[in-house]
Amino acid sequence: MSRNIIVLGAGIVGVSVAWHLARRGHAVTLVDRREPGRETSFGNAGIIQREAVRPYAFPRDLGTLLRVLPNRQVDIRYRPTGMVGAAGPLLQYWINSGGARYERIVNEWASLIMRCQDAHAPMIEAAGAEALVSKGGWLELYRTRKAMDERLKDARENRERFGVEYEELDAEGLYAKEPHLAKGLVGAIHWTQPWMVADPGALVQAYAKSFEALGGHLMQASVEDVNQVGTGWRVMTSEGALEAEQVVVAMGPWTGELLSRLGLDAPLFVKRGYHMHYSAEEGAQLHHWVMDAERGFLLEPMRAGIRLTTGAELADLDSPPQYKQLAAAEKAARKLFPLGKRRDAQPWKGARPCMPDMKPVIGPAPGKPGLWLAFGHGHQGFTLGPATGELLAQMMDGETPAVDMTPFRLDRF
Repeated sequence: MSRNIIVLGAGIVGVSVAWHLARRGHAVTLVDRREPGRETSFGNAGIIQREAVRPYAFPRDLGTLLRVLPNRQVDIRYRPTGMVGAAGPLLQYWINSGGARYERIVNEWASLIMRCQDAHAPMIEAAGAEALVSKGGWLELYRTRKAMDERLKDARENRERFGVEYEELDAEGLYAKEPHLAKGLVGAIHWTQPWMVADPGALVQAYAKSFEALGGHLMQASVEDVNQVGTGWRVMTSEGALEAEQVVVAMGPWTGELLSRLGLDAPLFVKRGYHMHYSAEEGAQLHHWVMDAERGFLLEPMRAGIRLTTGAELADLDSPPQYKQLAAAEKAARKLFPLGKRRDAQPWKGARPCMPDMKPVIGPAPGKPGLWLAFGHGHQGFTLGPATGELLAQMMDGETPAVDMTPFRLDRF
């Protein structure tokens, strides 16, 4: 039976939820203050990461912690105010990042990751977005044999447990694929399954247009308040009030504030990130997405130029940008590949919505009939948006979802 549903947030997760609900025949209004795909979904590395079956754990070994402590690294930086403000969730993140807890989380997390491409594929086709997507995989580069061997050990286990596919490249094999990288690398892991997206924001916009073609309504407005009214919900926006039987909150890093006004506690914290686009020096070409695994940055040959993305910055959501991490990444990247001039007027900054057990929240809001949640995907919102939309739509229609969704409920906290 068709229902009237409002989806709040037009990033990859919200757009995917709206698309799946509209395809099922529901009357769906998608609301965001900006155009689809212009916030967190815009600035990622553009990889649909089938190989990412292990969520990013908090460093627990003393060597890594001592390395990070001076706060000069490319892969991770922090601001003391951000650490203090998120002290509780960060402590739980650390606790969940090792031992039996982490292994249980890996199994639950992988159940989502393993669906990512099957969920993206019909949306790509419906949106006519095939030109944005390539399927050559990406390269994880190594400078030392020890680090590469440790990573290959995990890769072999992930292949056996989760069907992850990869190719081990020695130095000769790597430079055959990427001859313009600086010499001195010992090799790479070529993750062969992932799909690469040349313009992540454009893919989200294509999905949004496909949603409208299904009969969905896109509304650009700020969300000011959400209230339960009788058996339904009222959403107050800058463009007026909306009413619906059900509401989905998929507002990424901004979800926590809204839920707190509804009396719901979500231990959400953010990892911020930066990117910049560059030209290449004359004659230089980068054929694959590449990650410098021992420095912690990525280079991606995208439509707008070669995108350099940083690691994570632990800071408050609304703290002013601090570009020292990007500057350090750029310095290291220029030693790896002959980057040319910057192409953007200023660096892009975004925030990844993270949960202390590294898993997203997908499912009903406890004690709030008709309110549904889809947020907290950390580093993998772009990868998991369509799978989230598919699974949540199944739950909202009273079906048994394709994956056990109990581990992703908000009341697990």
